[in-house]
Amino acid sequence: MINIDINCDIGEGVDNEAELLPLITSCNIACGGHAGDADTMMKVTLLAKEHKVLIGAHPSYPDRANFGRTSIKMAKDELKKSILVQIEDLNTVLKTLGISLNHIKPHGALYNDVAKDRELALVFLDSISKYKKEVFLFVPYDSTIAEEALRLGFRIKYEAFADRNYNEDLSLVSRKDHKALIQDPKKVMDHLLHMVTKGTVLTLSGKAVKIQADTYCIHGDSPSTLQILMYLSKHLPENQILIKK
Repeated sequence: MINIDINCDIGEGVDNEAELLPLITSCNIACGGHAGDADTMMKVTLLAKEHKVLIGAHPSYPDRANFGRTSIKMAKDELKKSILVQIEDLNTVLKTLGISLNHIKPHGALYNDVAKDRELALVFLDSISKYKKEVFLFVPYDSTIAEEALRLGFRIKYEAFADRNYNEDLSLVSRKDHKALIQDPKKVMDHLLHMVTKGTVLTLSGKAVKIQADTYCIHGDSPSTLQILMYLSKHLPENQILIKK
């Protein structure tokens, strides 16, 4: 059997965490940039603790109006302060409950931007430098931020997306494209199986491209998230794969 880690972005206002958390192994909690506040962070943290799910911070551009999915220009110091405050706000909640922060994963446009923009990747890494030895950083395989994080001694885990289509350069297909999201549970499983068993991702063009992943994301705000996770939990073991807590 192969054990895999499935992560979800939560605390984003969908209020589906009680249904999702029993089915996943890691979660990324919105901490005020694109969604979330002290109350939601406490609520979902308690649920994650109950279901023994590893907890990560999910900082973004401070842009609630666009749900953090639009790139915005910010002064370096301003962005660094925003990212650090977001993570500290979640970590304060975790400390009150005796929970350790497991990982950090940037959200949305920030995730995509640091994957390819070296200057921005270094700003992000500088903002989280105090966590370098304590937590993992979730990053895309063969990305600029992965390269810089390894060079600077960060602990990383490669992440791939089970419910998103890829371009041949391993960037995610734009959400403006109707094929960006994969919402049919069986198609998500097929996409995931290809990555887990073959070490490649079948891109939108049909070309298989090498990819490496330690954790796989299912977006928590998609309409079919629960159906996807239920389907994976039922059918992955038939393929000798377990979502292992």
